[in-house]
Amino acid sequence: MTEHSRSSSPQAANSLRRQPKQQRGKERVEKILDAAAAVFDEVGYEAATTHMIAARAGTAIGSLYQFFPDKAAIFKAMELRHAERVKAMWAQVDIATIIQLPLRQMIHAIATSVAELFEQPVSRVVFVQFYLAREIFQSIDESMTQEAINFMANILKHRNAALTEEQYSLLAEVCVHSSNAVMLAALRSPSLEHRQRLTQQIEELLVSYLEPHVGDHQLGDVMKVMICPHCQSSQLSKNGYRRGKQCYLCKDCRKQFVAQ
Repeated sequence: MTEHSRSSSPQAANSLRRQPKQQRGKERVEKILDAAAAVFDEVGYEAATTHMIAARAGTAIGSLYQFFPDKAAIFKAMELRHAERVKAMWAQVDIATIIQLPLRQMIHAIATSVAELFEQPVSRVVFVQFYLAREIFQSIDESMTQEAINFMANILKHRNAALTEEQYSLLAEVCVHSSNAVMLAALRSPSLEHRQRLTQQIEELLVSYLEPHVGDHQLGDVMKVMICPHCQSSQLSKNGYRRGKQCYLCKDCRKQFVAQ
């Protein structure tokens, strides 16, 4: 987002009129934000009004105005809430652990975290509106997309140290932009079943695209930590040899397997 578009955003300086200190007030703010997400989703930002949002939240308009002067301030609070959740999602990912997973499991873990994020009405609406009505945004800009690209690039870098910076950065950029495009289509779909199918295809897309570059055969030293093929646990103990190959016993599921 350019400085021009940022400065021309509606009421860019608006924020919460007052910060709720008690739990009851915090819950009321969250209820207003969820209600706003539903209203923006149904009628769009331009047609939405604070009265419609208050009605959906089941609160008096005066109570809404205690926290927000207008709908622009409400949307800005939604932006900030979404940004907080995204940062928390990335912070919860243990890169040292996730890069050791087989490629499909790694992608599934990341995709699952993203899917859970968009189960939140506020995050879902903010994501969709970013591509449909970027002029209403006051806090979020392209830097958030770049953060996602940097995060993915860091994972790919550790998966295959032979990749150059240009290679893993380009791979990450394609992953994020293609995933966002399919996710946008999924979130805009009125059919829950179709939405789920599209979301699942993101994993297939990324696995197929990344396999030649960071597939399981590329992991080298990263995959020296053995994983149980039955339950994916790394809690193993050596258990003799079979036909010249090391055998392992999984401490979690108690099953044996031979190193491949």
